[in-house]
Order: sequence, then C-alpha cells, then structure tokens
Amino acid sequence: MSLLGTVGSVSPQNFGRVAGPNLADAPHAAHLGKLLPGAAPAGDFGSVFDHLVSAVDAKQQQAAAITRQVLLGDNDQLHQSVIAMQEASVAFSLMVEVRNKLVDSYQELMRMPV
Repeated sequence: MSLLGTVGSVSPQNFGRVAGPNLADAPHAAHLGKLLPGAAPAGDFGSVFDHLVSAVDAKQQQAAAITRQVLLGDNDQLHQSVIAMQEASVAFSLMVEVRNKLVDSYQELMRMPV
C-alpha cells in the first residue's frame, strides 16, 4: 500500500491515466513504471474524475448501510460503522481538495497572458 492509500477502487496509480504527454516517451520512464505500476495509456481526465466521484459515493453508501445495520440491531460492531464513516469522510475531503486544486489551476491558466 502506498502512502496515499486508496479511495475505494481509485488508487494513486489511477492518476497516471490523465490525458497528457505519453509517459513512455519520458527519459525517466523506467522509474515511472516503478512509481505508477498500473498506469494505462492516457485517457481523458473526465473519466478519471468520474471514477473518483463514484468511488467516494460508494464509500458513503457503504458507510450508511453499515450504520443502518448497527442502528437496526442487525450488526453489533459499532467500530466498523465508525471506521466506515471516517473512511468516507476522508475520501470526500480528498475529492474536495483535488477539485479545489483543479479550480485553482484553471484560474491560474486563465490569468496567463496569451
């Protein structure tokens, strides 16, 4: 597991799938293969971000389902409910921070003189 961990099925390796220059053409491509072992050919950024949002939504739904089971008495493991809620909260916070950085980057690009 990497230092960043995973958010649902979205892991740091999936961020290498963002459209852009071909990573295989870079002079340090051998090192990138070690850093991004699951990196696929470039795709569009919208699909990566959609996947991130759906993973966060799935985490929140899973946390709600576990909490519902605890409240109804079907499951007596309160700690699993709390852990699932915290994981969903951290995943949502990560998604919001990524969005904020993207908006900041876009605004910075718009301020650049042409």
